Amino acid sequence: MPTATPEQPAGRRPPVRDPEAPRRVTLLELFFDLVYVVALSLISRGLITEVSWERAFQSLIMLMAMWWTWAITTLVTDMYDPQRPEIKLLIVAVMFGALLMTTAIPEAFGARGLVFAGTYVAIHLGRGLFLMPAVRHHRQTQRRAARIFTWFAISAIPWLVGAKVGGHARETLWALALGIDYLGFRLAYPVPGLGVVPDAQRNVTAEHLSERYQQFFIIALGDAILVTGTVFSLHHSETENIGAFAIAFATTLLLWRIYVHKSGELLPHAIAMAKQPARFLNSAPYTHLLMVAGVVTSAAGFDLVLLEPTGHTPPGWLAVLLGGPALFLVGRAAFEYEVFSRVSLSRPGGVLALLTIAPGAVFLAPVYAALGAMLVLAGVAVADHLRSRGRPPESPAPPH
Repeated sequence: MPTATPEQPAGRRPPVRDPEAPRRVTLLELFFDLVYVVALSLISRGLITEVSWERAFQSLIMLMAMWWTWAITTLVTDMYDPQRPEIKLLIVAVMFGALLMTTAIPEAFGARGLVFAGTYVAIHLGRGLFLMPAVRHHRQTQRRAARIFTWFAISAIPWLVGAKVGGHARETLWALALGIDYLGFRLAYPVPGLGVVPDAQRNVTAEHLSERYQQFFIIALGDAILVTGTVFSLHHSETENIGAFAIAFATTLLLWRIYVHKSGELLPHAIAMAKQPARFLNSAPYTHLLMVAGVVTSAAGFDLVLLEPTGHTPPGWLAVLLGGPALFLVGRAAFEYEVFSRVSLSRPGGVLALLTIAPGAVFLAPVYAALGAMLVLAGVAVADHLRSRGRPPESPAPPH
């Protein structure tokens, strides 16, 4: 542990991580994640209340907002010491805010828009107002917090104005706000007079960051399991429901298998090998967002199939049933490129196969469309296995 110096007394040390300290995930971080189990469930269920492109766009906005509260908090616990009382307090406060946002999800584009947007703004601005004085004796860290606070202050305007209007205006303003938030992160939060966050302050810890993203992906799969079990428990008397149940479970298992195959296993090693770990910091939030969106959409598809496995498949249903796995494969391809700097042909091949079966699936019952998506994912998983069978373990791409 670092010792106190005259310039930095023990009681005034900023709550930054000790570079030599282990960065295993804490129990408080795992507890924090529980909020997102409920959030993902509400988003996936809301997606099918009215299957339309507008509803899909609204669900994406809510998912991106919830995801960003989690992703930024994860970076905070990577940069700051989560064992310090003030950081523990910050995590608990964000957890409360995320739970409040979650309760507003069903009516975020209705009567509870101000609760959703106001809480989102309060989480990000409140974090900056809390951290800047907490690290006042560490000027570089304080300037980093000030840069991030400035960008969230700018995006707060369309967030709050959007909450006061309705219809497409709210969707447009909130999409603009999210664009500001995501772009600011990608650009390293440039601010006139302060510049951008230096690369030295954007390094990440392989052990901690990779474990956190893996845990959130498991939470997304948990939503799929929750939907499958809950809906099937209410509709389990028909043979078709049993078949749909088996397809939903097998699809969830395949999503997990494709995620962990090689890239998921080697991600910590790949980050540790890189000369610029910030490269993974720049891309991981976006690739995992795509994969999580794919799983959440797939969970919504399970709900549709388990409720009505036979009959006509509307185009909107088909977009959910096939679009979820397609989104996942797109994100998985980008994730693979992070680790190996190449993409297996099975990823774009799987997306192409899903597009190919779409025209015919519209004439089939929903359970058969879901079966087609499952078979495509099974083909991707088999291709992964055949590609690696009998070969020595693959190593991540050389450091960049």
